Amino acid sequence: MPQKIIPNLWFDNEAKEAAEYYVSVFREGRIVNVTHYTEGSMRPAGTILTVEFELRGVRFTAINGGPHFRFDEAVSFEIDCEDQAEIDYFWDELTSGGGQESQCGWCKDRYGLSWQVVPTGMAELFADADPTRAQRAMAAMMEMRKLDVATLQAAAEGAPQPAS
Repeated sequence: MPQKIIPNLWFDNEAKEAAEYYVSVFREGRIVNVTHYTEGSMRPAGTILTVEFELRGVRFTAINGGPHFRFDEAVSFEIDCEDQAEIDYFWDELTSGGGQESQCGWCKDRYGLSWQVVPTGMAELFADADPTRAQRAMAAMMEMRKLDVATLQAAAEGAPQPAS
């Protein structure tokens, strides 16, 4: 079934550069299509208008729409990671080259787009039938920037946490 909702990402002039960056970070991504402004448009004819790309089977469109809008944390994309190595990889890739670390597994990439780099099963951990386990895991997460799976699990189990 074709994807019915496609996130559109607004850039000034960096749509192709950004799409190529995301495809390189996610490895299994690909550029699908590039369109250009035509004569009589707001930009010179031949300038890149949109770049359609795919990451992990999800289609995105990057548009060169001008300097009018910027990304903020009101919208983010969650990356479900199988293990700590995958968390480390995406965190390092997204925060390098001008990206920024934030709290609780959130970061921004070099374009200012927000990402949540989280382990598989995190939602279940915070919805544990034992509210004490969930509270301990949540408290541990609130102290982190990049998430540490072993520390979250140890916190849920009630293991003493190292002093910050």
